[in-house]
Amino acid sequence: MLNRYRTVRTVGEKEIIIKRSRFIGYAKPVQTEEEAVAYIDEIKRLHRQATHNCSAYVVGERDQFQKASDDGEPSGTAGKPILEVIKNKKLKNVVVVVTRYFGGIMLGAGGLVRAYTDGAVAGIEAAEEIELVLHREVLVDVDYTWYGKLENELHSRGTRVGGTDFTDRVTVRCLPETTEADAFIAWMTDLTGGQAVITAGEDSYFVDGE
Repeated sequence: MLNRYRTVRTVGEKEIIIKRSRFIGYAKPVQTEEEAVAYIDEIKRLHRQATHNCSAYVVGERDQFQKASDDGEPSGTAGKPILEVIKNKKLKNVVVVVTRYFGGIMLGAGGLVRAYTDGAVAGIEAAEEIELVLHREVLVDVDYTWYGKLENELHSRGTRVGGTDFTDRVTVRCLPETTEADAFIAWMTDLTGGQAVITAGEDSYFVDGE
């Protein structure tokens, strides 16, 4: 798993008008190529009457799944510009569809490239670019006498905390970045004089800065 990568937060939609043609940009985070294809098909069904539903996606840790479709526009004027927007923004695991309703004015090859570029940017902006960072769950189980100190130290260190369980002891769900997990466990062991019961769990992504 990547330690961090850029993608979009949610499904985004935004319409722009260029020389009477409607361009509706859509963007969505996906985890697989199948999800990307399914979303493209969904937009095509939604806009059956559209002149074109052009698309592109980039999926995989190494961007190994990439595809662009002009959907009837002149070759290279729609799908490729959409794909270039995704790549220039260094986004992963994202699909973008730009739907066009022709307004009666020809745009020319250069105009189409600019229009589909702008449509892709609009969709991505509506979906909100984010950076995901891989964190490891580390459960720290301590006696109540340690809780105040532990809470203060975690706050000072800026460690993400996913929750706290209070039973006969206190269990804090700490979420250090995965790259720092081993150092965090060593620090926690030292901080509590070895009295904490520490259990490392699974890795999962969280939005950077939140």
